[in-house]
Amino acid sequence: AASDVYKRQYLYIIMQLILLSGGSGKRLWPLSNNIRSKQFLSLFKRNDGKMESMLQRVVRQVMEEHLTDNITIATNDSQSEIITTQLGNNISIVTEPERRDTFPAIALATSYLVLKKQCPEDEVVVVMPCDSLVDENYFKKIKRMVQLVQQDVAELILMGIKPTYPSSKFGYILPLEIGTTDSDCLFVKKFVEKPSVDIAQKLLLENALWNGGVFAFRLNFLMNIIQKYVQLNSFEDVRTHYYSFPKISFDYEVAEKVTSAVVTFDGKWKDIGTWNALTEELEDPVIGKVILGKHCKNVNVISELQSPIFIDGLEDVVVSANKDGVFICSKKYSEDIKQYIETIH
Repeated sequence: AASDVYKRQYLYIIMQLILLSGGSGKRLWPLSNNIRSKQFLSLFKRNDGKMESMLQRVVRQVMEEHLTDNITIATNDSQSEIITTQLGNNISIVTEPERRDTFPAIALATSYLVLKKQCPEDEVVVVMPCDSLVDENYFKKIKRMVQLVQQDVAELILMGIKPTYPSSKFGYILPLEIGTTDSDCLFVKKFVEKPSVDIAQKLLLENALWNGGVFAFRLNFLMNIIQKYVQLNSFEDVRTHYYSFPKISFDYEVAEKVTSAVVTFDGKWKDIGTWNALTEELEDPVIGKVILGKHCKNVNVISELQSPIFIDGLEDVVVSANKDGVFICSKKYSEDIKQYIETIH
């Protein structure tokens, strides 16, 4: 047993990782829905040729980069079965009694680590989404974030993504010009939630960063905030009183109210939330029983139907089909699906 502990300490950083797995991914209809969100779609090819989902990919990367073997997934009841199917039974799953927002979800998972798993309250925890497409340098940056928390540089360390264009889809972190004692870490001046493109352009001139939704802190830091809303008698008690947490994001409830610092990530990072973003990352133009004619250009087809599909003479189009429906759209207008999704039955 002692040798196992030594081996684990040699391989992994002693930390806890919370993966946030929520949302419905409606912009990728019909492939994704309330039960099978975008992170569960097995569309990405591994080096051995097998297909994997974004969730499977990020867990594999965490293990390959020797980040940690302590992984807890915060999700909702409807997704727990598919998570177990994709990852097995060796990863902890914490389910929300009801969907609220990222602060309650993170609070519940943190309570689980302290009250159920009996983790030391000064242990570092990293919270990150499971649906970003990233490379190995992303996890090296997370290791750096853990170090900064251990050095007590700030109560909360965030990851800021270096922007590639003035986007209105992401929140922004504006760093102070004066950094910490560590040159790669800057204190946070303010947060800006999904600005207009014009404001985003101005933020880029001030060296603002996209908010990557990655947070590092000590467990007791968040437990002190949690106890403002619920009594910490047991994890079951916290879950029973889940409704007592405000329906608010972690950024609003925590990040904007404490002294926080940010490290910059300037590597591969992509939010796969739209058909355009997804098709740009697919190695093959077709997945499933699909035949593309020779007159197609920049066409992606994903089919889960047993019957074959033949397509020809199309350009800049994405096609997706399964038992829930068929999606045929110019890539230029593919994001418009979110305007119609509630009317599709």
